[in-house]
Amino acid sequence: DVTESKLDLDIDWPGVFKHAQAVSKTNPFWNELSGSNPFVHDIAASNRNENDKRLSILKEKPYLFSKLSSNRDSLDSSGDELDIDCLLRKTSARRSGRSKSVSDFLDIVDNQRLHPHKTAPQKITASDMTWLQNDREAYKMAWLSHRQLTRSCLDLEAMSHSPGWAQTQATDIHVVCKLNHEGGSVQLPDSDINIHVPVGHVLPGEFQEVGLKAILNPPLSCNHELSSTVSPLIELTLSNLNTSEAIFLEVKVAAKVKNDPLSQVMSDIVCFFSVNKSGPFKKLENCYIYQDTIQVKLTDLSHVMYAVVAVQASKIQPPATNVWDYVHRTVSVGIYGPKYIHPSFTAVFTVFGHNYIPGKLTICDIKKGGKSMPPVVFQLWGKHTFLLEKLQDLNISLISCDPDFQVKMEDQSKNIKKEELKTGEMIRQQFLFSMLGCREMHFFVFLVQIKILKSSQVTQFHVTTPDPAPKLSGIINRPKRLQNRKEIKSAPWLLIPTIKYPKFQDKTLSVNTYGVALKTVLRQNKIDYLLEYFKGDTIALLGEDKVKAIGQTKMKEWYVGVLRKKIGLVHCKNVKVISKEQAMDTADSELTTRNLVEQIALPFKKLTYIYSVVLSTVSESVYDWRALAEVLGYSHMSLDDFNEAHVDKESERVAHVVKKMKQDCHANKKKRLFLYELIVALLKIDCQGLVARLTQDTVVLTSAVKLGRSWRELAEKLARLTKQQIEAYEVPHQGKNGAVALEMMWKPAYDFLYTWAAHYGDGYRDVLQDLQSALDKMKNPVTKQWRELTGVLILVNCMEVLRASAFSKLEEE
Repeated sequence: DVTESKLDLDIDWPGVFKHAQAVSKTNPFWNELSGSNPFVHDIAASNRNENDKRLSILKEKPYLFSKLSSNRDSLDSSGDELDIDCLLRKTSARRSGRSKSVSDFLDIVDNQRLHPHKTAPQKITASDMTWLQNDREAYKMAWLSHRQLTRSCLDLEAMSHSPGWAQTQATDIHVVCKLNHEGGSVQLPDSDINIHVPVGHVLPGEFQEVGLKAILNPPLSCNHELSSTVSPLIELTLSNLNTSEAIFLEVKVAAKVKNDPLSQVMSDIVCFFSVNKSGPFKKLENCYIYQDTIQVKLTDLSHVMYAVVAVQASKIQPPATNVWDYVHRTVSVGIYGPKYIHPSFTAVFTVFGHNYIPGKLTICDIKKGGKSMPPVVFQLWGKHTFLLEKLQDLNISLISCDPDFQVKMEDQSKNIKKEELKTGEMIRQQFLFSMLGCREMHFFVFLVQIKILKSSQVTQFHVTTPDPAPKLSGIINRPKRLQNRKEIKSAPWLLIPTIKYPKFQDKTLSVNTYGVALKTVLRQNKIDYLLEYFKGDTIALLGEDKVKAIGQTKMKEWYVGVLRKKIGLVHCKNVKVISKEQAMDTADSELTTRNLVEQIALPFKKLTYIYSVVLSTVSESVYDWRALAEVLGYSHMSLDDFNEAHVDKESERVAHVVKKMKQDCHANKKKRLFLYELIVALLKIDCQGLVARLTQDTVVLTSAVKLGRSWRELAEKLARLTKQQIEAYEVPHQGKNGAVALEMMWKPAYDFLYTWAAHYGDGYRDVLQDLQSALDKMKNPVTKQWRELTGVLILVNCMEVLRASAFSKLEEE
């Protein structure tokens, strides 16, 4: 008999209710909780219009993670690896790790099937949850206290029959960046929406926090006979209004005015502006348009502003019937579905009135068994754009390319009226898929056809579904012995896109800027990543971007330079910058691309990482196992080297290659380091986005481990947290004596740093630089001895010159 252990929910109720009362005063969502979900969403506060977005989230919601198993309370004895994959494993969506949905829960199950732990997992049954279901308030408070398991009140065993539901993560995409006197650009992730802040926008020593957010449905007042929106409604927030320079909004739009004289005279692309989301909107005059891109000068600044781009006509003159007839209009469509497929699931066909297609979408009108379901977050499965010259009706069809699946008969074909397109709002059509018979579940491919009614025009594209959901029995009633993975039936390979990685070229770096040393710098105590040089030396500068980091005693600005085959930092004040043509002797500053890659990856020899997270991240992001195997030195590897479990999916093959390399490194620990060799290999196939993600993850984790108790001082500097707010981060990790053990202190430190970094969006350079600056300003900076973060800043500043030199376009076929 298997002994069932109870769910660990020993709660300090007075402390919980005290925290709940504090949150209720500051969280505007507290009184508007969904009828089906009693939880306060951890990122909901980011939708507010206050200036201090990032700080308010950190202050109000300090609880991030809770224990999943008592055996995961300390660092792994292996030194540079942590055995906490169940606790911290991130999904490909890369959202905040403070809460786990059923999708995350399923990710953990899938990961455990690949990496079974020696300790048996806790067994959870429906009966364990009954007391919580009967007491709604207790359920909510338990979650707020422990952040445990899932965001759904639904029975876990019932959930195993339909695990695509209960995914209730936030889907608003926004980014917040902090800029200084030198200005810069802020881009909304996965979009063509940019804000350009010029030099001198704020005074020296002051900062500007710029926030960008896309609201998918544009204002109705801007869509009528004479106007049609061609961008999402853009929310722009500024923290500092003490400015001396205007800022520029740049948006790539979904339309271009036709070249005929009538269209050119009668219509124009304009930008409407308001300080209120609902309007009224006024037309801005300071606009510059080039083809399908508009740049708008914003001079009347406020803390919160709204802008939307539209095509506007002065009047409609026959043969035109509406403003659409004056422009070449592109329509963007996205196919959304659950993170995992199951025997019966819904795919949502979505039409956007602009070219911004988000990676996630909240679906509020899903029905199951005739009943409405709670709001569900669906993932983007595929997207497509096509030209729609006239406003007219569309017919949509979804056709399964796999005989094991079919679309529900009444859902096979649906129409979209031109009146719906005219509103500019999102249009959604649902298609119900079901599996035929009792066959083995597998991913498959289906065809999307868009027909323009009263016309022979047809556009179509293929979409590949995600994998089926792993069975929840692995956690609800896990067998003593791990079951073998069943073979997954493949969809036709011809319908799955392939990616060709560029060939790495080992050649001399192409450098355009040099610096002549104005003084001799030799240090008695050598400092990692800082160059030494003699007066008159010519140093190759790998870009003109500056790195801020501590030197021997003070914070300074540095260039990344090369001298005598070594990469390091050189103090900006110690060199005179010259052009390539002015440089006399550059022999000592030459470096090959191979040496560059091997040197900039050196920090990874000393960074802490979680192997399972690295494995899953790489296997999800690399699409050609042969390319990875070749740069790792396994060019001899063939399909015969894989067992049946690794043959069907490319991600499984990539994972097999990574595991092989991990085993070889473990067998030769003295000479080989896994993470270092992996980063070198990824740089050699130009996977810079993946390297950036792994870099930020490992730096945040290593910083938390290095800080220990000092994380409290860092939290005060980075987010101005009070003593009470810092203590709130430590509550979930306190022992029986009411204190956090020294060896456990990295946990609240990681909780804080992970949350803080998540609000930078894709701005990984800003995360690393701001973290370096904050650590340097501490009373006893850990960065005086721990220089790997400085080395990482060198890496991210060398990526552009590496790509330009090592991956020549002329070499590609």
